[in-house]
Amino acid sequence: AHPRHGSPGMKIYIDPFTYEDPNEAVREFAKEIDVSFVKIEEVIGAGEFGEVYKGRLKLPSKREIYVAIKTLKAGYSEKQRRDFLSEASIMGQFDHPNIIRLEGVVTKSRPVMIITEFMENGALDSFLRQNDGQFTVIQLVGMLRGIAAGMKYLAEMNYVHRDLAARNILVNSNLVCKVSDFGLSRYLQDDTSDPTYTSSLGGKIPVRWTAPEAIAYRKFTSASDVWSYGIVMWEVMSFGERPYWDMSNQDVINAIEQDYRLPPPMDCPAALHQLMLDCWQKDRNTRPRFTEIVNTLDKMIRNPASLKTVATITAVPSQPLLDRSIPDFTAFTSVEDWLSAIKMSQYRDNFLTAGFTSLQLVAQMTSE
Repeated sequence: AHPRHGSPGMKIYIDPFTYEDPNEAVREFAKEIDVSFVKIEEVIGAGEFGEVYKGRLKLPSKREIYVAIKTLKAGYSEKQRRDFLSEASIMGQFDHPNIIRLEGVVTKSRPVMIITEFMENGALDSFLRQNDGQFTVIQLVGMLRGIAAGMKYLAEMNYVHRDLAARNILVNSNLVCKVSDFGLSRYLQDDTSDPTYTSSLGGKIPVRWTAPEAIAYRKFTSASDVWSYGIVMWEVMSFGERPYWDMSNQDVINAIEQDYRLPPPMDCPAALHQLMLDCWQKDRNTRPRFTEIVNTLDKMIRNPASLKTVATITAVPSQPLLDRSIPDFTAFTSVEDWLSAIKMSQYRDNFLTAGFTSLQLVAQMTSE
């Protein structure tokens, strides 16, 4: 067996790749399930290694539950099998209501499977886009609190996620959000078709979610996860908008380097945007820890009046991430007209409240 680090009772995450035989990690952290207890129903998605299904699991003397079943497609290499199962070895070490739960693995028959709890509402980003505007601020803060609690637990276990993003949070029928995606292989696989992960030496990085020090010199820590968490907050409060819109990855890197940050989403409480900005501090030592983030969100939930003040765009000085180019205003007749042309009509009220009632005033603002 593998020695646990740290004091007794203090669980610390063990990287399955530190085992001489990674199969030993699977045996230690993941329960083997007899395939006869598993019923596969329909395909719900495609994973990196094969199809993902919805199904049912009926263990002896337990009630039947719905599960998600990830499969490893035929014709895999030994290394692919190891990489596939590493996710189970990682997930099996965690036990928290905001971390996706591993039910077990099937390795004694083909296809090899990883079986996890089933999350009825799927990935958080698409779920929010399908329900744009349908949740109250308190519901959104509740989701964010759950994600922060899961991340606090991972940080306490010394696990750095590296790919925290709304697409990797799953939502169940009670709107409980759980952190998922513990695959390690995504940093090594080349797939140029998806610009979310950009190649850099040694692997792929989801640039718009990643802290500058992690992009610049691969310094991934719980503090870089906090930066990503700030981006997730922005995704949630904007109901699944793409961070930095259509800017290129290089433009995002340059803007961050010049201290530009994402503006508050429409109707976002000022206190939440401030927490985002705290998560996006250049110096990683000044970012809040997940413990503080959970406490801050708990206070907001207990005192909802604190969320009444809405952040306005003017709270972010000369924001190029808003106008994204100095526009030629002569083409437009009104502020609404211009916002609509740059696909930002949702900010109309913010502009008018902030006193930008004419294009002349907007033009002065951008050139300042």
